[in-house]
Amino acid sequence: MTASVAARIETHSQAVDSARCLAARFGPGAAERDRQRSLPHAEVDALSASGLLAITVPAAFGGPDLPPSTVAEVVRILAAADPNVAQIPHSHFTNLNLLRLAGTDEQKARHFAHVLAGGRVANAQAERATAFADGVDTRITRDGNVFRLDGEKFYCTGTLFATRLAVLARLDEADGDHKPGEYVVFVSPDAEGVELIDDWNGIGQRTTGSGTARFTAVAVADYDLVPRTPAVEVPAAYGAFSQLIHAAIDTGIAAGALYAAVDFVRTESRPWFEAGVDNAIDDPLLVQRFGELAVLVSTAEATLDAAARAVDATITSPDDPRLLAAEASTAVATAKIVSDRAATEVSSALFEVSGTRSAVDELNLSHFWRNARTHTLHDPVRWKYQHIGRFVLRGTPPPLSATV
Repeated sequence: MTASVAARIETHSQAVDSARCLAARFGPGAAERDRQRSLPHAEVDALSASGLLAITVPAAFGGPDLPPSTVAEVVRILAAADPNVAQIPHSHFTNLNLLRLAGTDEQKARHFAHVLAGGRVANAQAERATAFADGVDTRITRDGNVFRLDGEKFYCTGTLFATRLAVLARLDEADGDHKPGEYVVFVSPDAEGVELIDDWNGIGQRTTGSGTARFTAVAVADYDLVPRTPAVEVPAAYGAFSQLIHAAIDTGIAAGALYAAVDFVRTESRPWFEAGVDNAIDDPLLVQRFGELAVLVSTAEATLDAAARAVDATITSPDDPRLLAAEASTAVATAKIVSDRAATEVSSALFEVSGTRSAVDELNLSHFWRNARTHTLHDPVRWKYQHIGRFVLRGTPPPLSATV
């Protein structure tokens, strides 16, 4: 896999315009790609070529250095058209943020240049056999002049499209400048010992390329190890930025489901006989329900915007970073709760307002609900309420974590 030549985006407006153009291309085929489980290679190539994947590259390394709020808006727009394509770059942006916070200048120069040329980074993080969901058994060990990477990951979103893999692993013994702890190891998907398996079979997000990844004695250089602690265990809103993108995906799904319901009711639905109207769109009970759904979507979008500005502030504001990080985490937790509710409710209500005709398999309108239900499982919103409640009542900041 090689990086393509990418366009150059400099401003928020350019990024949003580009996302809208891509969404118009991706949307019409999204349901059919999902139904056939046809992986969106052409769509991901177009996303790379657009330059959108390089919008967070710092100015010092030749990038436009656009803020988290721009990333959130771009992802939201894409998710309304195709939630699968929108989720694929989640780990790309998250790991570029890791580089920004914890990488050396050499690492930043190396990997940011790759991204500016159209490169794509995908995660290999989750593991099946650990006692807890965030456990890491994948190991880094010294072997002469190189390190060796060994382990197996699953739900590795985007790996089938990636030009670089970001693998979460442990170093158990100190080695030179490398302290024991967790590292993200940057690996070529074509490296010897890397095996990517297309075995993701979830009910939703079917075309995200989220299969299994195996690493068997993969040789990695010292400069490909980026320590995770300097990003995760300091008040830099690393977790809030990652969660903001998840909230943007769910908010986009809610909007996409609403758009699909509006289109179907306008063009296909018949009015219920008791309504006494000739067109479904004139049924007062349907009008009421669409108003309720529109409020849900608008609330999710407004909450997402507020959360994005809070994450932006952790980068731009001179205020206490601990307070800024806590405020960002609670704002994003709020957005995650609201977007979760909006995505699952609106995508289910699509059938309620559209009627039996909307349930036929060839339309595959169920992909909105299946995508929402699958993606919102990434981390439980019940814990978001806990973090918000503790902060409001006691002033206790949310924990420093990749998921908060």
